[in-house]
Amino acid sequence: MLTFQNMTSSFDKYYPRGKFFLVLAVISAFILSGTAAFGRTLSLDELSAKIQTAYDHTKDFKANFTQEATIKSIDRTENEEGTFYLKKPERMLWDYTKPSMKKLVINSRKAWLYMPDDNIVYVQDAKNVFSSKMTIRFLTGIGNLKDDFDTAFPAGGATDKKGNYVILLTPREYEAGIKTLLLTVDKDTFHIIECVFSDMYDNITRLCFSDIEFNTAPPDELFEFTPPPGVEIHTIR
Repeated sequence: MLTFQNMTSSFDKYYPRGKFFLVLAVISAFILSGTAAFGRTLSLDELSAKIQTAYDHTKDFKANFTQEATIKSIDRTENEEGTFYLKKPERMLWDYTKPSMKKLVINSRKAWLYMPDDNIVYVQDAKNVFSSKMTIRFLTGIGNLKDDFDTAFPAGGATDKKGNYVILLTPREYEAGIKTLLLTVDKDTFHIIECVFSDMYDNITRLCFSDIEFNTAPPDELFEFTPPPGVEIHTIR
């Protein structure tokens, strides 16, 4: 998977190495739409099946996001926001706009991480991005919730105060230190409206999604990137 092991500390302080890119891939798989539950609480198996079915029928989507990342060791929280795009297979764009610009672009050939404030672009072959089994499965559209995660309802119950579903995912294989992903699923549409994930160091990241659009056929050119003139380019082997 994409680790960018030689990233500058300005990026590492927000995202422990390796974890960030895997989580984005997993989250990408679950920002979904579906059908209503008709007033009754679904079982864990029923909820997992509805999420999976909706994902299987989603070709692409766009969403605004806010991100809150807390690094436990230094007791620091950073807030960011931007716009996210996914197009199957193997295309992603995370376009951060606040408080500073940052862009992660991935297609089937290359991955670019552009950090304008540092005037740097990190580039890596896509084959290294997709070296994780879990990441490959989801970005190529063949991910399976039951195969890749142990699922459970959290201790607080199957729904939140608004009646939305909450499901706890634990990766079955060790993936970049990820411990758990807690997903909040809209009770009517079954798309993910919030994701909270923790790592082996108990760092916590919360992502909230809004204004989600599905199957709008974004152009392939959206997932290409040309470094601006004068930018320092680092190729990660």
